[in-house]
Amino acid sequence: MTMSGKKKDLYGKFLPVLDSVINSVPAKKKHGSVAEIAQQPSSPAAQQGRQNLRTFIDLFCGIGGFHIAAHSLGLDCVFASDIDEEARKAYAHNYGIIPRGDITGIKANNIPDHDLLLAGFPCQPFSIIGSRQGFGDPRGTLFFEIARIIREKQPKAFLLENVRQLASINKGETLRNIIDTLEQLGYYVEYKILNALNFGVPQKRERILIIGTRVNIGKFSWPSEKAPMKPLESILEKNPDPKHFVSGKIKHSRLEAHTPKVSPSIWHENKSGNISSHPFSCALRAGASYNYLLVNGERRLTPREMLRLQGFPDSFEIVCNDTQTRKQAGNAVPVPMIRAVLESLINV
Repeated sequence: MTMSGKKKDLYGKFLPVLDSVINSVPAKKKHGSVAEIAQQPSSPAAQQGRQNLRTFIDLFCGIGGFHIAAHSLGLDCVFASDIDEEARKAYAHNYGIIPRGDITGIKANNIPDHDLLLAGFPCQPFSIIGSRQGFGDPRGTLFFEIARIIREKQPKAFLLENVRQLASINKGETLRNIIDTLEQLGYYVEYKILNALNFGVPQKRERILIIGTRVNIGKFSWPSEKAPMKPLESILEKNPDPKHFVSGKIKHSRLEAHTPKVSPSIWHENKSGNISSHPFSCALRAGASYNYLLVNGERRLTPREMLRLQGFPDSFEIVCNDTQTRKQAGNAVPVPMIRAVLESLINV
């Protein structure tokens, strides 16, 4: 099997890696979507029921948003990995599991068998605030590490997360090639863009979720988005440290440029300098300007508030400095949204 000219242009120097992943798996006949196959009365998918997912691995684990969601549903983590030393420190402290380092240096046979693979692979190559180079950015090729591990370990299911821009970059070709690769590995694959705002947290954070189940596993129903949003006031600290307040000059310039309609609110300044305010936060971003989001136009979010916006419980202990924790929160997944998807996946 060879890649088309269009894919060759997209993947460039990483073509041999992708070909190696795809060509190691026998081609399978395409039967349609997971939903279509499950609707056929004679199909194994229609007859199976629960997947019996018990164990998971946590790739690009960060500070463990996936871990909290999966563990709350009774799943056990058997392996975690992240290249960032500070994130590994926070993960180990809170979950008692020491993540391994750079996944590119870990052989698949050194990863325990598992039922479910979870991965929020690096989003910067695909994001608005990042380069949007996709597979032209070396970090974008880390998807192939996921494919390599799926190929070798053949988990029952996987759940991947990335920024919504993944669906549109290169006119959708990048996502189509990702889906094609995963299907060639023997999985029925579906994706959907979900917004954390619809799962209870006061943060507008749109993310693409990609789920895959092996061919003999039934249909997947995306969770309903009906959870009421927590009031912003409930996640704001009552007496934040004065160090989080901006200078009088910045506060005055914001007040001159914008008049809020609600309080409390989080003020958002976009890349063009336009300011808006809402009773929720715009998406947290690891690499954003220090003053990208301001509470009531006068102070930055505290590390604890940022974690709460991602749905992390207050029992999660902060062990890194403010700079690192802001970065970690910006890279994290929204726990309630991930939990809702996992709950549906587990109950297929």
